Amino acid sequence: MSEVLVIGAAGKTGRAVTRALLARGAVVRAAVRPGSTSTPYAGPSVHVVPLDLVSGTGLPVAVAGVDAVYHLAPNVHPDEVGMARRVAEAAAAEGISHFAFHSVLHPDDSSMPHHVRKGEAERTVRDVVPSAVVLRPAAYHQNLVDAALAGRIAVPYSLDTPFTNVDLDDVAEVAALVLTEEGHEGSTHDLAGSESLSVRDLAAVATEVLERPVETVAVPLQEWLDGAAASLPEQARDDLAAMFRSYDREGLVGDPSDLRALLGREPRTWRDVLVRAA
Repeated sequence: MSEVLVIGAAGKTGRAVTRALLARGAVVRAAVRPGSTSTPYAGPSVHVVPLDLVSGTGLPVAVAGVDAVYHLAPNVHPDEVGMARRVAEAAAAEGISHFAFHSVLHPDDSSMPHHVRKGEAERTVRDVVPSAVVLRPAAYHQNLVDAALAGRIAVPYSLDTPFTNVDLDDVAEVAALVLTEEGHEGSTHDLAGSESLSVRDLAAVATEVLERPVETVAVPLQEWLDGAAASLPEQARDDLAAMFRSYDREGLVGDPSDLRALLGREPRTWRDVLVRAA
């Protein structure tokens, strides 16, 4: 039975990966930031450990004796590369070769600084753990599910550019697969959904599935900066604003071939996810 360290275990991605690992019979060591009020997915095979990614405090204990590591850094964190280096070096010191790094679709797109940091972190991880698997997911369907269920999808970017959004549970299934099976060492995978849909398209599908109107609203970027983003650190606001400007120009589109091959089936669609949520 494999024991896997899941870093970022209290977030929505970490919780999904934990569930997928448990479904494959793994034991999960769930790393959580000290003092965090968020909790990881609970279960008898889940053991929580404190880990401060900024200082590295707790890393030696967190990696000791595990068979694999799943590393996910906090979103738009300025020290993403440093975190990746510290985690990879700790894993290498323990002789851990099963390592999955959670990156992002198009990590070298210079229009999005936090994507570029992901690309730098990928290379840092691979320098230390050459066998590491890199997963590059598109935006999640789940990011917009609650808004669709509420009947109003409001976003600070174009309603008409295309996205190949992906189901979070499909991403988690792939993460659990590469962490617990042989044969994926050193591979890189784009994880994009099979549909190319704009926000207007997403709302139209939601209207049909939910059998009630779902409207779309394009929020001016400055209004978002002055409102929802006002409490964020300046660097995070700048990173996300750059991402939304990129979405305005071209959306975020990837090839679903890798995801389809790894799953051995078609990726779940926006409709599938909505039906399940509703």
